[in-house]
Amino acid sequence: MPIASPPSAIDSLPDSLRSLARRGELRRYRKRTVLIQEGEQGDTLFIIVSGRLRVFASGDKGREITYGTYGPGEYVGEMSLDGGSRSATVITEASSDCVVVTRRTLLQHIAERPEFALELLAKVIRRARAATLSAKQLALNDVYGRLVMLLDSLAMAQPNGARLIGQRLTHQAMANRLGCSREMVSRLMKDLETGGYVAPSPEGLALLRVLPVRW
Repeated sequence: MPIASPPSAIDSLPDSLRSLARRGELRRYRKRTVLIQEGEQGDTLFIIVSGRLRVFASGDKGREITYGTYGPGEYVGEMSLDGGSRSATVITEASSDCVVVTRRTLLQHIAERPEFALELLAKVIRRARAATLSAKQLALNDVYGRLVMLLDSLAMAQPNGARLIGQRLTHQAMANRLGCSREMVSRLMKDLETGGYVAPSPEGLALLRVLPVRW
């Protein structure tokens, strides 16, 4: 449902998105709301003001693979602005505020600010490269190798020398991103915790030592 925009909501967005967001409609969504359904037609872009969205695809047997999670200052839905069907499903992982921009509004914005077309193109290219890398990792790495790459990519260095993943990832969420079963992730994470490589923390997950290349 449409809501009144707080003065600071859109103002907190990056400069490149702020003027476009002011042309759209700010909406609030509850957790676990599907914004985009894979395979459907769509002509809207969602600019994230607050909250978190997950982009994923589903297989015939209900298995999912997560392409990415996105927070404030990001946007999703750009892949179908060519008139094609949606290539993935997008769901809210937390209560989220998003500005909804139609294709017509986006084209008007680009006509007035042509430089935004270059930014949009760069975004599409970066995400296409990320998808290509993910496919390469699935093909060339075993599950443990993919798990190490995922944990390393999410971890941030801390003053005490440890590295911290500042979000709570369930084993199922990891499995969705790695293209494997939850049971496999649970077994590997238990082994890493027993070996003193990782440990739960109030903020998320701490990486205490450099993860072994092989397990």
